[in-house]
Amino acid sequence: MGQKLKIAGWISIGAFAGALTMVQLQAVARGGPTPLPLEQLQQFAAVFGIVKTDYVEAVDEKKLITDAISGMVSSLDPHSQYFDEKTFKEFREGTTGRFVGVGIEITQEDGLVKVVSPIEGSPAYRAGLKPSDLITRIDDTAVRGLSLNDAVKRMRGEAGTKVTLTIFRKDENRTFPVTVTREEIKTQSVKGRVVEPGYAWIRLTQFQERTVEDFVRKVQEIYADQPKLKGLVLDLRNDPGGLLDAAVAVSAAFLPDNALVVSTKGQLPDSNSEYRATPADYQRRGAPDLLRTLPAALKSVPLVVLVNEGSASASEIVSGALQDHKRATIMGSQTFGKGSVQTVRALGPDTGLKITTARYYTPSGNSIQAKGIVPDVMVDDTKDGSPFAILRTREADLAQHLTAGRGTEAAAVDPEREKARQEALRKLEEESKKPQSERKVPELGSNDDFQLQQAINQLKGQPVVVSKTLTERPAVPEGTAAKPVATPPAQPGAPARTPGDKTPVPAEKVEPPASKPAP
Repeated sequence: MGQKLKIAGWISIGAFAGALTMVQLQAVARGGPTPLPLEQLQQFAAVFGIVKTDYVEAVDEKKLITDAISGMVSSLDPHSQYFDEKTFKEFREGTTGRFVGVGIEITQEDGLVKVVSPIEGSPAYRAGLKPSDLITRIDDTAVRGLSLNDAVKRMRGEAGTKVTLTIFRKDENRTFPVTVTREEIKTQSVKGRVVEPGYAWIRLTQFQERTVEDFVRKVQEIYADQPKLKGLVLDLRNDPGGLLDAAVAVSAAFLPDNALVVSTKGQLPDSNSEYRATPADYQRRGAPDLLRTLPAALKSVPLVVLVNEGSASASEIVSGALQDHKRATIMGSQTFGKGSVQTVRALGPDTGLKITTARYYTPSGNSIQAKGIVPDVMVDDTKDGSPFAILRTREADLAQHLTAGRGTEAAAVDPEREKARQEALRKLEEESKKPQSERKVPELGSNDDFQLQQAINQLKGQPVVVSKTLTERPAVPEGTAAKPVATPPAQPGAPARTPGDKTPVPAEKVEPPASKPAP
């Protein structure tokens, strides 16, 4: 029996090696830059064969290959990823802003799923779910012990199907079931309001396919209410990025025609590009130029851009372009530092490969990779400081992150920062037990939003409370990357979703402390 297994193993190795040889010949025939390393690929085939025949129990050979591909790609940098059928579908849903579910943004608290906010008009919204509701069961499954991803998977499903959520509402001290019918959810990536006569606030939560359309509509609403707008705050805090064409379009809305927005440099000729404030660089094929309908005054209205450590990728493209062209005052704290471009290549109808193909540079030629955009004016989260900013993950915290130049950096331990993180986590746990109205970090865009208040003061020419503790964070030197950390819970009252690439290629959605996009 053992001999038969060995024979079967060598047959499979031989077949696999033969296939690899064919791939080698095809790669050379296509004029690839270097031939494939046949000896190493044969070794891989040998390991595959031994695992297939000798492992203690039968293994799924498709899963073996998929895991091998995933491991190869994920070892490159934190943003390259292999998509199987399921993850590819979820990824595309995230960039379109559409998915089937109940329509809530969630985070975790005390091992349970906490509702951050129901999406307006969604099934959850109509069912009466409220912020701070705790979900204790999803159908017959207890939530405690589930990961946030597992909870999301259980709440999503086919349109028209039902899911029963058991809710614990703290302020009413009661538990009750809510049955919700799943439907397609269209998330709104743009919010805004008139803060006071003459001054408005627009927040972008993510750069999605519909972001430009929603942005234009919101600007038109504001100008209809305030035709003589004196100042505008563009809020990119906790915006993890998204699509490059959307970032270029939002930048173009404020910049002179044909102004340079961002440039990219990579190994392939196609990766070396410039993107400018012109329809040719942001307009999708066959779609109208939505920016033509914007008020002309938007090009010159005094502008403040709010950013923080959760502002990443496409957010950094916009803030970097507006800063370099001196079109806006950048306020807040130093941004995340994702200065790389990912390209998604289809490997079949349902699978794909997202791979880092270039670094991007601000109009002045600066790379923000592992550093971020440094605000013109540093402002704390609250009047009492930024107690939880240390918890926000940065690009420099991620193992194998790209440097601003060549290569990647391995992880190194930063004892002082880790100590500060543990102390902040303790304070955050205490803070989460307080009523929403008493928490230190209020909801972004609310009347109690300290940074928004300072931005309005800046636009009015009034004194701004500048941070006494925030300082510029230099780019991480080679070989001294910070210790990688797990993403902590979302900050109280500051929910965020989960950075910018060449259309139609979506970018990565990871990093900053974030609530989970609505299941």
